Amino acid sequence: MAPVGTALITNDAVVLGVLATILGLVFWTSSRPSGAWRRFYGIVPVLLLCYLLPALLNTAGIIDGEASALYPMARDYLLPSALVLLCLAIDFGAVVRLGPKAVVMFLTGTVGVVLGAMAAFWSMSLIDPPTMAGETWRGMTTVAGSWIGGGANQAAMREVFEVDATMFGQFVAVDVLVANLWMAVLLFMAPRAQAFDRWTRADTSAIKDLTRRIASYQASHARIPTLADLMVVLAVGLGATGLSHALAGPLVAWISGLPTSWRLQDYSLTSGFFWLVVIATTVGLLLSFTRARLLEGVGASRIGSAMLYVLVATIGMQMDLAALLERPGLFALGLIWIGVHVGLMLLVAKLIRAPLFFLAVGSQANIGGAASAPVVASAFHPALAPVGVLLAVMGYALGTYAAWTTGQLLRWMAT
Repeated sequence: MAPVGTALITNDAVVLGVLATILGLVFWTSSRPSGAWRRFYGIVPVLLLCYLLPALLNTAGIIDGEASALYPMARDYLLPSALVLLCLAIDFGAVVRLGPKAVVMFLTGTVGVVLGAMAAFWSMSLIDPPTMAGETWRGMTTVAGSWIGGGANQAAMREVFEVDATMFGQFVAVDVLVANLWMAVLLFMAPRAQAFDRWTRADTSAIKDLTRRIASYQASHARIPTLADLMVVLAVGLGATGLSHALAGPLVAWISGLPTSWRLQDYSLTSGFFWLVVIATTVGLLLSFTRARLLEGVGASRIGSAMLYVLVATIGMQMDLAALLERPGLFALGLIWIGVHVGLMLLVAKLIRAPLFFLAVGSQANIGGAASAPVVASAFHPALAPVGVLLAVMGYALGTYAAWTTGQLLRWMAT
């Protein structure tokens, strides 16, 4: 990465334009229905390019991510707004109608990430102590945020646990490579679901009924958004973000005035950003019980995702790719981690006789999030893609809390 002040482009307005152009090109080429681009994106994930291309510009010295003010802007304004709009789409009634097995497999995936983090930390501490030395546990919290929730939760954990840019870049590589390896396995298994379902002796009649119900819901709720619709969506997202900022400041001031012997700072309770993310997530959850949830019909979650990808690009522009070669042991850490998650999913699927669809979507709703869970769901049937989104959005809500808990457990193991 170029030294501060020596980058070719130092104007943030120009840098933002470059990042927007990169995102536009990535999504435009990935939307091609056929040809070389479709084959290319069948191998290279969109999310990886959204991180990688800005990182290449930073590593080459064309831009300087650390000197830019774009990431703080995206972190403080776009991230809370994205969390609100993504949580807004949660329909707890629809989750219940999926049946207990779908929810059990989703929650098993979350528990698998938490236990996998602890098992991987302990194992690698014995196998390769230098890799786990120092503040490695902090970097693991960002992967926990990503694998339980998504990119928004990953960025949140980075700020809450104060992960430096170099370590964050290393763990982003672990996250993307290991997660997409597992996604490839799930996509390979999807056409072979019948064999898996025979092994677990699963009843798949509910999935067929679910397919019919989802197709009917899509037809009755989807509509073309008007300008008024889009402005209301922005009002909800940015308004809730403003409320979160307004409440976080006084709350932190009050907590900071409590006795220092309580050591609340050790649990991030004196972090303004922690409360910003928690309040925004909670507001989104509360709004999901109101008529505001109907904004999903005009694309509230898509707008939230767009905000999220801008955040992803600003995170990527801080990465120094040369640092990835310094700690190859981190990839072994990631493989052990995902291995515990997969093993627990298979065990529970067998015990409760869950179909492969519930295992695949429950796992990917955690590991891949809203970007890839619908891809795995649609591999079973195109009409089932929203199920992946629904569970992944639940992951966004759960990710803030569960990843923070994982971070505290890792802190305890490290100290």
